[in-house]
Amino acid sequence: MKLSQFSFKLPEAQVALYPHKTKRVVKTSTGEERTFEVTRRDEARLMVLHRKSETIEMYRKDENGNPIEGEFIEFKDIVNYFDEGDTFIFNDTKVFPARLYGTKEKTDAKIEVFLLRELNEEMRLWDVLVEPARKIRIGNKLFFDEVNEMVAEVIDNTTSRGRTLRFLYDEDGQHDVFKRSLFALGEAPLPRYIIDRREVHHATEEDMEDFQCVFADKEGAVTAPATGLHFSRELMKRLEIRGINSAFITLHCGLGNFHEIEVEDLTKHKMDSEQMHIGKEACELVNNTKRSGHHVCAIGTSVIKATETAVGTDGMMKEFDGWTNKFIFPPYEFGLADSMVANFYHPESTLMMSTAAFGGYDLVYEAYTKAVENGYMFGCFGDSLLILND
Repeated sequence: MKLSQFSFKLPEAQVALYPHKTKRVVKTSTGEERTFEVTRRDEARLMVLHRKSETIEMYRKDENGNPIEGEFIEFKDIVNYFDEGDTFIFNDTKVFPARLYGTKEKTDAKIEVFLLRELNEEMRLWDVLVEPARKIRIGNKLFFDEVNEMVAEVIDNTTSRGRTLRFLYDEDGQHDVFKRSLFALGEAPLPRYIIDRREVHHATEEDMEDFQCVFADKEGAVTAPATGLHFSRELMKRLEIRGINSAFITLHCGLGNFHEIEVEDLTKHKMDSEQMHIGKEACELVNNTKRSGHHVCAIGTSVIKATETAVGTDGMMKEFDGWTNKFIFPPYEFGLADSMVANFYHPESTLMMSTAAFGGYDLVYEAYTKAVENGYMFGCFGDSLLILND
């Protein structure tokens, strides 16, 4: 397929800059009504696409099965589409505070350093991106705090914006102390399209919690597996009560998900590699679910990428420990999950393409068109699309 086939006009007002909030009205002891906003990650909208019947649902239904105009399906309603014995696959990667701000030695020029991954624990080497890159050269020292305890030296150029830094920090050789000190200086690595559109171009302390899944466990991501953000602790408990299983795999989401595609022919686009791990416990749970004829639902495009990397020719998930640069776009024949849920993403994004590959290009494009027309929100904090094989 061609890049231009995934183009559409997305109004800027429909790009979510914050997680879903809902208004609550309470009465005080004097009878006065007060309205306030609370963050409710599981009350964002959920559109439902049925692949076989080629139908799309937006509204909740009354007791006669008729849609109630204006009463949109919410994400927490996802439990109503699955039964006991079904399994959800979650990505349990954990985001770390990867965006740091500092100054360059001598000139005091302000710079942004975005941590990508640690290369060598003993030598405190990190792969990073720097901005503005033209000012940062090999041999430069960068300072990140007022007392100059956290200092880094540039030891290599890796790409136009990429650098290798060696942090000159010694706290009795204790790596965990170094990591805590480094991360204390960082902030939530919100995507640039969010940071640049906000009034204040910095993440807040609340963002570090909002940009983290409640089940996050294994540190290593520089962006959140966005669909997983919709699951609250209450929703996870409801899944458990209903008898829906939770399988956890790990794919450390990288910035490659936000890179613009520069070729019209999608077969020529190359994805960045991301580290992933699928263990024995998850394989057994997912494979037993498939063998028993129950549904397997992939929560997000990162899970689809990981499971399609690790699925065997027999349709069963295999243990995996390594890297993947799998790029999924239509047409693609999936081997593992029979349902998935993903956020609504930006035009011409690899994330939209992965969703279209699963749900079918025409149906997913129709869903995206309905989402724009009906005021759904897009992006990491946006609304979601559930795709069912019925």
